[in-house]
Amino acid sequence: MSIENINSILQRFILLHPQLIDLSLDRIVSLTKKLGNPEKNIKNIIHVAGTNGKGSTIAYLAASLSAAGEKVDCYTSPHLVEFNERIKIGTNGKQVPISNEDLQDILLECEKMNNKSPITIFEITTVAAFLHFSRTGSDYLLLETGLGGRLDATNIIDKPLITIITPISIDHQDFLGKSIKEIAFEKAGILKKGVPAIIGPQETDAHLVIEERAHELKSSLIKWGTDFIAYEQNGNLIYEDGYGLLDLPMPALEGDHQVINAGTAIAALRNASKRTTDKRYIAEGMLNVEWPARLERLENGSLNKFMLEGSELWLDGGHNTSAAKVISKAMKNLNDRNPMPLIMIVGMMQSKDSKSFLSHFSGICNKVVAINIPDQNNAQDARSIEINACDLGIKASIAQDIKQAIKVDNKNKVRILIVGSLYLAGHVLKVQKETGR
Repeated sequence: MSIENINSILQRFILLHPQLIDLSLDRIVSLTKKLGNPEKNIKNIIHVAGTNGKGSTIAYLAASLSAAGEKVDCYTSPHLVEFNERIKIGTNGKQVPISNEDLQDILLECEKMNNKSPITIFEITTVAAFLHFSRTGSDYLLLETGLGGRLDATNIIDKPLITIITPISIDHQDFLGKSIKEIAFEKAGILKKGVPAIIGPQETDAHLVIEERAHELKSSLIKWGTDFIAYEQNGNLIYEDGYGLLDLPMPALEGDHQVINAGTAIAALRNASKRTTDKRYIAEGMLNVEWPARLERLENGSLNKFMLEGSELWLDGGHNTSAAKVISKAMKNLNDRNPMPLIMIVGMMQSKDSKSFLSHFSGICNKVVAINIPDQNNAQDARSIEINACDLGIKASIAQDIKQAIKVDNKNKVRILIVGSLYLAGHVLKVQKETGR
């Protein structure tokens, strides 16, 4: 089965997009009912919403649960290179993307049952994912919301094991609301009656909204700073909650913000089952965690050939102001350990505020190289990014593609950070795997 066949099916799904969005879950509820409600046959679902840190939190959960011998499936979005990445199946202690053959089969099964009825591509592919997960016999499903929570296609599940809300910030205002309160209301939509919820650090307004919703549902909240906390001490990760203290290795993922993501995941593990609270498994999860394009250092690939030996190449899909804050702090920390000029290669979507994003790198970035994201009609024009960087006092230029951008300074030892969009990150990972020049 070829990826071309899968892409052809997905293109047919795009044509089914409703002319009018009715802001409900009616379409996905109708299709899952026709398929026998596969989502009800999946056990131990951990449902994760939030603005930043959802994917990393899921990665820690997956690594730790797998270390405990559990078979763990994952549903995340968007994908970076191939659509298969969204649906990962627990296999030999790892999460492996669904095969082309299995993916094509479930997509065709859902297409036939939907019978050309209006539906969004995320809705029908989420149904397909539930259909497959209902057949794997795995011990856990780690389920990430696509956008928001209350009306997200993943929110048709009625009894998850645990819900998690990672830090909420301003993003996707056109869909979720202009204020933190409005956005938090949408995220809090994943809370369920009687289901415990792990709540990462939040702004006061977001916390109030979440607590109000939890009170209505009689859902117990396990809150960062009140019920659990994690911090770095003497090169170790210290986690504390009502069950006691854990002294763990620091997470393998780069950045101070990963302490929050790891701590949130540990809180979920400590409230999931006794088996998963064993320190050995949690420690192994911290060390073995993998999550591409989140402060990921790229080495030994196609793009590294264009850099001077000793230079560093980093990739992050961060695209909002909150992400800019944590990424810039990570770059400062890297520079403290190993000083090197920082060059940023930036591509962003039109809906993102590139000036606000770049403002967090003013003073630490030597140059911005702006590029257009390939094959994205809604990408921000590179000229706009260049102008915004210059307005902030950062030297800037435009490159035609990622390879040209890497070559901007290949005569000096530099630290290059590619950032601004998960779509750009996916393109970079694809190019990085190419052979030759």
